Amino acid sequence: MQALLEQPAGVGVATHCPYCALQCGMVLRPEGGRLAVTGRADFPVNRGGLCLKGWTSTETVNHPDRLRAPLARDAAGRLVEVSWDVALQRIAGALAGIQQRHGHAAVGVLGGGSLTNETAYLLGKFARVALRTPNIDYNGRFCMSCAAAGQIQAFGLDRGLPFPIEDLASADVILLAGSNLAETMPPVMRHLEAQRAGGGKLVVADPRASRTSQAASIHLQLLPGSDVALANGLLHACIQQGLVDREYVRERTTGFEAARAAVAAYWPARVERLSGIPASQLAEVAALLGSARRAIILTGRGTEQHSHGVDCVLAWINLALALGLPGRLGSGFGPLTGQGNGQGGREHGQKADQLPGYRKIDDPDARRHVAAVWGVEESDLPGPGLSAYELLDSLGQEKGVRGLLVMATNPAVSAPRALHVIDRLRQLDVLIVADFFLSETAKLADVVLPAAQWAEDGGTTTNLEGRVILRRAVAPLAGDARPDWRILCDLARLLGASANFRFEGQGAIFAELRRASAGGPADYSGITYERLAREDGVFWPCPSGDHPGSPRLFAERFPMPDGRARFHAVKYRPPAEEADARYPVIVTTGRVLSQYQSGTQTRRVAELVRQAPEPLVEMHPSLAARFGLHDGQMVRLRSRRGSIALKARVTNSIRPDTVFVPFHWGGQQAANNLTNPALDPVSRMPEFKVCAAAIEPISTGGELD
Repeated sequence: MQALLEQPAGVGVATHCPYCALQCGMVLRPEGGRLAVTGRADFPVNRGGLCLKGWTSTETVNHPDRLRAPLARDAAGRLVEVSWDVALQRIAGALAGIQQRHGHAAVGVLGGGSLTNETAYLLGKFARVALRTPNIDYNGRFCMSCAAAGQIQAFGLDRGLPFPIEDLASADVILLAGSNLAETMPPVMRHLEAQRAGGGKLVVADPRASRTSQAASIHLQLLPGSDVALANGLLHACIQQGLVDREYVRERTTGFEAARAAVAAYWPARVERLSGIPASQLAEVAALLGSARRAIILTGRGTEQHSHGVDCVLAWINLALALGLPGRLGSGFGPLTGQGNGQGGREHGQKADQLPGYRKIDDPDARRHVAAVWGVEESDLPGPGLSAYELLDSLGQEKGVRGLLVMATNPAVSAPRALHVIDRLRQLDVLIVADFFLSETAKLADVVLPAAQWAEDGGTTTNLEGRVILRRAVAPLAGDARPDWRILCDLARLLGASANFRFEGQGAIFAELRRASAGGPADYSGITYERLAREDGVFWPCPSGDHPGSPRLFAERFPMPDGRARFHAVKYRPPAEEADARYPVIVTTGRVLSQYQSGTQTRRVAELVRQAPEPLVEMHPSLAARFGLHDGQMVRLRSRRGSIALKARVTNSIRPDTVFVPFHWGGQQAANNLTNPALDPVSRMPEFKVCAAAIEPISTGGELD
């Protein structure tokens, strides 16, 4: 089994891109001292296409900035190279000391959505068995938590897309809310181009006239944070036009009458005032969706990263259910998972409230099952812990987390209210970071562990369709770097839990993951490395070796006790923070084509830096004129939480009341210095997509106050 993750030197290796949740198929081949990249035409997700990040993905593998040995802070406060024995002993001693003084919960773990399923699983087990702490969460809390919570409430199951991405090409109408696929997942545009070539229509809801909206038939340029009003307004229009699939609603759902009563208040003129979308566009889009033979509604972070993000997701699901889309061949609803293994990362134990197989940690049956697999007493498993931002906010506090292990994430850039989070990281008794570059968070650490990169360590990931795939090791480890799973096993041994972490490799970990997930919502028990290699991926749930996998869900029933999906009556609430006289501009954030996440990798790739060397603040010409600004000028944006200095890009692509800032940079260019940590009450998602700010010119090279 382990041999399937490795290939002989000099042979082209079929594997997958390390970046987004498409997990595009690629072939890596040693060539002239580097790894050459070819897109795999036989992999249905990307059909040979890759974005610029994929084509340049191997540039990070042997990069001169790679961490090649452990680092630890010396008496003078400098990070210096040490041996693995010294680093691990220092970590184990520090964590054990903190827990002796303050209790098990005083140590926390923060993981990332780029970890393989094997490592994500092992990290959750490490936290709960080796550390016995409830406080583990991951950066997917900042990404997919609203979509996950909404789907579980409505459908009983969260899987990004409950259908293969190939279905997009045959849809008559696609409504895409809050996602700029042309820049975030460019290979998807091949499917949308095929849809358009077949006469299909694309509707995009986005405050920006993005590259994706430019390919759309209709662009709904809504006010940031008004998604519930827009979705409710579309459902209102569908009801008024007699477009509801009444048979589907009657046979396959519950709660429609309450949802209908709620959207009665969202007549077109009111929705136009709340969202900025003309009443005529509402009617047009409703007619398109309601008359389509096949229609798909997709959501992205733009509609989800709000303090009412779960309500946003539920409002779009209500519209999909009313039209009879979920479970219908070629139709459906699906949120677009962003991170490379954002799907698998939330299924197998990294989240504060979950156990492997997407089980709830407070479910007695789930606890007994997983405890038996792990060989521990159910009573020894901790309960739910703090969500990601709440965990970070507690750092260094008397009754909060005093020691933190961070693996494959960079909260100093990616967390909201970033300046506050950096201050909290500095208050820790000990901060340990495992990464392959010295990220902004790693620079604050007491111990930094050099981790293996994607091409150096195999395993499985799960893409946005729920397709479990095999990622293979191609390159040798850089210097003295170690795979994440081995780091965790080595630490567990020093913490007295070696009996539970005797793994010889990823294959053994995956075998245990399969047993732990068996019978759960995300059941991987019928998936093996051999099947993944032979079938080029298997869709979960797959409960047995002879089960074909589940590319399409909900065809006959929803995983609810009565088999029915749930409507929810949701009402529009304004963002937690609105523009006012002191902070008159709305800031929204997002990605750009040539950078990824916190930029730890992509800001080190020369070609990507040439394409996007620095962040720019996009603003409408009328807004620029209002504040006396011009294109290319340095401006200061200031919110209630911090300031940043960026160059202005004056463009007609953004609403006159809104500015757009990409979030891939740190320091004085960090968009999250501004953002609001107001949390959704259900998902604990921070409100990344709306905050109020002041804007003013500053002299070139000027310092922030």
